[in-house]
Amino acid sequence: MSQPYVPDPNPSERESLGALLSEVTKDISTLFRQEVELAKAEISASAKKAGKGAGMFGGAGVAGLMALVFLSVALWWGLGFLTGLVWSAIIVAIIWGIVAAVLALRGKKEIEEIQGVPKTVETLKEVPEAFKTSEDQR
Repeated sequence: MSQPYVPDPNPSERESLGALLSEVTKDISTLFRQEVELAKAEISASAKKAGKGAGMFGGAGVAGLMALVFLSVALWWGLGFLTGLVWSAIIVAIIWGIVAAVLALRGKKEIEEIQGVPKTVETLKEVPEAFKTSEDQR
């Protein structure tokens, strides 16, 4: 069974309001520092994984490029039997030029559609309003 609340007989031994507010402020400060440290640790771990993944994608890109080069040489050689090696080299170069132009135009379109971080900017504008007292908002 729980004990009933009994007030402290010595009110002078209780902590003052200033001391309680100081302790609360210290606890909030500690909490924020711990949250920042946790975020740093999580970001560090995520960055390491992202770095490994980016390295793997880089290796895959190099391997894909090598495959593309050898397939282009095979196409050049195969077309060489029909049109001669010089003309087949020109045909393969034109094909790759067209591919490069299409990819560049699509990439430019994608870059132009980037809006940045509009929601973050909007919420950051609201932060100062949250700290204003009701008298400041009048």
